[in-house]
Amino acid sequence: MKKRGPWTTLSERPAYETPWISVAHHEVIDPGGKQGVYGVIHFKNIAVGVVPLDDELNTWIVGQYRYPLEAYSWEIPEGGGKRDVPAVESAKRELHEEAGIEATQWTEILQMDLSNSASDEQAVIFVAQGLSFHDPEPDHDEELEQRKLPFAELYEMVRRGEVRDSLTVAAVLKVQLMLLEGQLK
Repeated sequence: MKKRGPWTTLSERPAYETPWISVAHHEVIDPGGKQGVYGVIHFKNIAVGVVPLDDELNTWIVGQYRYPLEAYSWEIPEGGGKRDVPAVESAKRELHEEAGIEATQWTEILQMDLSNSASDEQAVIFVAQGLSFHDPEPDHDEELEQRKLPFAELYEMVRRGEVRDSLTVAAVLKVQLMLLEGQLK
């Protein structure tokens, strides 16, 4: 038996594993005293996202088909990073791979728990400034489209619900707030 806050874990066993996630089956006693089951998804990497901003407040997004959703998605450059590597280093790699952009200034703006009712997935989001441009180098399993647009247009896309990716929505709203408060230039 193991206490987890008001929960008691009676037993735990692996149920499924891939190179990216593992799912564990937990027999538990919930805070109300009832015995039950809890499935916990462990993410082996952290999620990282980047909002690149140039001096004119343009940004870049990437579009790709998302298999689990069976839908095309426009997103900030994002991906995964090893837990033992600083998140900013993984963010730099993702920005270069997906958008061909490198930056001299990096600001961490947000940390998030992405689905805390079922998983331990965490995300760290950055703003990248002082941009230079190169050829993208996407992973072999990525077919990406890239788009440059004013940040204000991306904000409006989020407001209208045209962009639904959680990292992108949270990042765009945070950057908009920081711009309004004069925290970003």
